[in-house]
Amino acid sequence: MRTALTDLVGCRYPIVQTGMGYVAGARLAAATSEAGGLGVIAAATMSMPEMTAAIRSIKERTGAPFGVNIRSDAGDAPERVEVMIREGVRVASFALAPRRELIARLRDAGVVTIPSVGARRHAEKVAAWGVDAVIVQGGEGGGHTGPLATTLLLPQVVDAVDIPVIAAGGFFDGRGLVAALAYGACGIAMGTRFLLTSDSTVPDEVKKVYLAATETLVTTRADGVPHRMLKTPFVESLERSRLLRAVLNGARFKRLSGLSWAEMLREGRRMRHGRELTWAQVLQAANTPVLLRAAMVDGRADLGVMAAGQVVSMIHDLPSCEELITRIMMEAKATLSHLSGS
Repeated sequence: MRTALTDLVGCRYPIVQTGMGYVAGARLAAATSEAGGLGVIAAATMSMPEMTAAIRSIKERTGAPFGVNIRSDAGDAPERVEVMIREGVRVASFALAPRRELIARLRDAGVVTIPSVGARRHAEKVAAWGVDAVIVQGGEGGGHTGPLATTLLLPQVVDAVDIPVIAAGGFFDGRGLVAALAYGACGIAMGTRFLLTSDSTVPDEVKKVYLAATETLVTTRADGVPHRMLKTPFVESLERSRLLRAVLNGARFKRLSGLSWAEMLREGRRMRHGRELTWAQVLQAANTPVLLRAAMVDGRADLGVMAAGQVVSMIHDLPSCEELITRIMMEAKATLSHLSGS
């Protein structure tokens, strides 16, 4: 299936695996790209050496194009961009709003830039900066999310910008791909659906929790901003002593990241800049990497948070990435055939 997305990045099918922290490593991204989609390494939760190692690992596993997702507000973002350029990364995406100078550097080097947006005005802003495409995530999506449903946000953005638009939030099958194309998108991006594959490194006991889940919620309890995740007793308990929990997790994040307190303070200032966050919210933001890691790496579903889109209730199996993408494309072709009456 050829679309503006496949032409832009060189993948066979218009399907993107999103950069999920502690989930989308070299194995999952390589499996996605090898199966014809666009795999994305979640480097925002990796150190610089870990990011470099992951890029080189995926290059050993596949010759297909792939992307890398970084935090544009990180102190070492310019250095990470240079690594991506040097290593021949095809696509750059961003965990938070991109910086104009990073977009310019990547584009000058021939790297395709695809930020994620949750509002029409954000799409218009980055389009004016010269990004190559945008991923539009509606409120159904997992992780940090906005209030507007994909079916309302997607046509707004498609009508507002003249660059390719990729739809995210609520997609898991071929019918959704066809629906996104009908709205004017050039493809779909999925997180939860790729998390629940056999190529995902998420511990099996955590995958079982996802497969049994029927409900998600949006909460600010984890890091001070709206975050969609599985509804669990642990998440519901986060409201209690959340400031103390944030302080403790801040200390744990310091140990995990290797940052000094002075470096963490500088990171906090960067996070606050332009985002209207209080210092309490910045402190709470230390919860996210620690609590995600507890579930996605350590397998402690009882002590961590599990970002999830609302589609989780529609997912009941763990196919390989190749099986999943093949299934989606077969469903899409069958749906198009049905619509055409053939």
